[in-house]
Amino acid sequence: MAIREPSSLLLFLLTLSALSLSSESRSDTNHVSSPCADAKVQRSDGFSFGIAFAPRNSFFINSSSSVQLSPCDRRLSLSSANSQLALFRPKVDEISLLTINTSNFFPDSYGGYMVAFAGRKYAARSLPAFVANSTFTVTSFTLVLEFKKGRLENLYWKRDGCASCSGNSNFVCLNNQDCAIRTNNCKNRGGSVDCSLGIQLTFSGTDKHETVFNSWYEVKNLRQYSLYGLYSNLRNSLTSQYNKFF
Repeated sequence: MAIREPSSLLLFLLTLSALSLSSESRSDTNHVSSPCADAKVQRSDGFSFGIAFAPRNSFFINSSSSVQLSPCDRRLSLSSANSQLALFRPKVDEISLLTINTSNFFPDSYGGYMVAFAGRKYAARSLPAFVANSTFTVTSFTLVLEFKKGRLENLYWKRDGCASCSGNSNFVCLNNQDCAIRTNNCKNRGGSVDCSLGIQLTFSGTDKHETVFNSWYEVKNLRQYSLYGLYSNLRNSLTSQYNKFF
């Protein structure tokens, strides 16, 4: 691994059992636990991936380069940079909600950007996504993991063009794609709002048996609803406080 695991982050993985797309219980056939190792999966397997927090230019070979490397690539030297790492292992093709408690972790203190990644020989990584700076904080994201024959090929952030917060004065639309709250409204930053990060996770493509993943299709059909509202223990989240949009 090129970057260290943080001890300060509190990580949670909540799987929405009511929307589970697997009709029967299957054993986890994927024994690869490191996000920096290659895996080939089937539906209902566990799948390990990471999210690295660091300054945007830390994910590129150098500050003037357009070549982005995976956080698993030691050429980035993220272990010596201002970075933090969150690890997750969701079930493949189940709609999941990943949350990162920001009561003691401030993304803007670690560069304010995040990249999702997995794999080594078949390294895949998302584009850097803005999370926070001293002025604005984005708390809700949708991440799609795209597979081909069970091998992860791509991770990408799906935006809704601020449709979820349109007309809501509590939010600011950044770059016509992200709904953000002012950072000074967040708990431990001078305000009272829980600004913990919520990442809705879905899958697309096919597994190693060429079975088609359906969770992204299901999420597209559910965009008009609040998935947060289905988690009773997250009712005090930012989204619940501000009209339960996702």
